[in-house]
Amino acid sequence: MFKPEGIIPAMITPFTENDEINEQAIRQLVNRFIDAGAHGIFCLGTNGEFFSLSYDEKVRIAEIVADETKGRVAVYMGTGGISTKEVVKLSREMERLKIDALSVITPYFLPFSQKELLYHYHTLSASTSLPILLYNIPSRTGVSLEPNTVGELSKLPNIVGIKDSSGNFDNILQYLDRVDPDFSVLAGTDSLILWTLLAGGKGAIAATANLAPQLVVSIYECWKNGQITDAQKFQNQLRPIRAAIQQGTLPSALKATMNMLGLPAGNARAPVSPTSDKINEELLRLIKFTS
Repeated sequence: MFKPEGIIPAMITPFTENDEINEQAIRQLVNRFIDAGAHGIFCLGTNGEFFSLSYDEKVRIAEIVADETKGRVAVYMGTGGISTKEVVKLSREMERLKIDALSVITPYFLPFSQKELLYHYHTLSASTSLPILLYNIPSRTGVSLEPNTVGELSKLPNIVGIKDSSGNFDNILQYLDRVDPDFSVLAGTDSLILWTLLAGGKGAIAATANLAPQLVVSIYECWKNGQITDAQKFQNQLRPIRAAIQQGTLPSALKATMNMLGLPAGNARAPVSPTSDKINEELLRLIKFTS
């Protein structure tokens, strides 16, 4: 059975100066992550600006990443949307492209009930053979997958894990209490990577890995080898990086920092504006932590 685990960078979507997908930059990032020891690559998530991408752009990004990865690590693609119909359509396209797994954010905009969320994921599960990773980020969607809902969904054969970006460690603990040990609970909040692992989680989908993939991977590898003190040291080093990329409207600060490091990220799509000179000065001071 497919098992999400380890450090999986939440890849940004690089754009050219003309606001088009930057294929060369995508390929560069894929190899950078793999060279750093990442255990997978996650695209079309929140930091990947899935909400501003067209259907065709999402498919093209999946094609590029799958082609460049060449099976070296697992590729996760976000296929979430507001309606069940659109999610099923994109998920089936990812299956055709032989993507390894799906990450599916809760529907958003409307205050969906847990019953409606159950229907949504049950329908998706029945429509594809691909492994599905649930994605909980209530601060962005206004909807939260409750622990009992996750426990019920975890019984479906191709729902294999959840990325929790609630920022609430107690929520992660409640998920762990309601699922079997082989169900992967992953941290989606980078400050909770080590604590999630120590509690029984399987890893993290990390935005900070765009900047410092080796550092983030080191948290997992040290934990796996029982080197908890070293893992804590690396976890602490993420703090200023995470604080920096939370400035400005997501993911403007993350992309600005990558550009300053010589990693071609481009700007975030409008209406997100570039970071201010003041924020850029602070980002520059923090770049040293990414080495």
